[in-house]
Amino acid sequence: MPQTTNTILMIRPVHFRMNEQTAVNNYFQEELDLKNDEINTKAQEEFDAFVDKLRAVGVNVIVENDIKSLNTPDSIFPNNWVSFHENGDVALYPMFAENRRPERREDIFLRLEEEGFKIENIIDYTGAENEGVFLEGTGSLLLDRINKKAYCAKSARAHEELFIEFCEDFDYAPILFTAFQTVEDKRLPIYHTNVMMCLAEKFAIICLDAIDDKKERKQVVKNLKEDGKAVIAITEAQMHQFAGNMLQVQGHLNQRYLVMSTAAHNSLRPEQIAQIEAFCPILSSSLETIETCGGGSARCMMAEVFLPKA
Repeated sequence: MPQTTNTILMIRPVHFRMNEQTAVNNYFQEELDLKNDEINTKAQEEFDAFVDKLRAVGVNVIVENDIKSLNTPDSIFPNNWVSFHENGDVALYPMFAENRRPERREDIFLRLEEEGFKIENIIDYTGAENEGVFLEGTGSLLLDRINKKAYCAKSARAHEELFIEFCEDFDYAPILFTAFQTVEDKRLPIYHTNVMMCLAEKFAIICLDAIDDKKERKQVVKNLKEDGKAVIAITEAQMHQFAGNMLQVQGHLNQRYLVMSTAAHNSLRPEQIAQIEAFCPILSSSLETIETCGGGSARCMMAEVFLPKA
């Protein structure tokens, strides 16, 4: 059971802008003093440069264009609505923001089949939206595919019962906690687990300061260490530069890379970079507009494809 994949699905934006529906609990989003068309053009430039860098090291990037008529400002973050598993299962997830729900597109599954991948079953959790219950894909779920553990920080976008249901369906052991950030002197839940934590094959990067409950923090560290993962701690300030929002991928000859934004890379201290590079090289790309308006970064932009080949 591999932890990393060589194939990534990415969605090129056509309507990227600050999404007012997600800003209510994504405290990473900020306004830019630009027209929406300018914001989208800058996001497309960042997207294209990022894809080029991934492809240059041998990552198989499948790019689908967003559909203009859907008016989906956050389509650039497909990992929130879908996950692809090596037994051929595809999971579809319930989304907090109503204007994100049209991002779920069946034509993308046809594209993957055209690319030679096999889809066996679609497990659809989207009916939970009717009850106001959400679980936003691998934004909410951090999957240790080797050790069959799922890490999840509870929030308005990660409902405990649905998380447990996912773990039962996919045979993962659930590790649940709450992660906080300081917003105007208040400790408020972080909207997605994957902005404060990254799981690679042999290491984890995590903002332990965000887990206020000592028991929960100990439990998370204990699970990581018993699975032989080195724990690289980042600060809350580094987390706000998206130093938790990283993904390990495979390039040419199964070479692993840790992918992150330039902002995340620049926030790391020399000893943290050395710790990461002891395991694999870093690949970074500037995602400034996407991070500022979207409140998400490199990891959110990549939906990993673990599906078997037909």
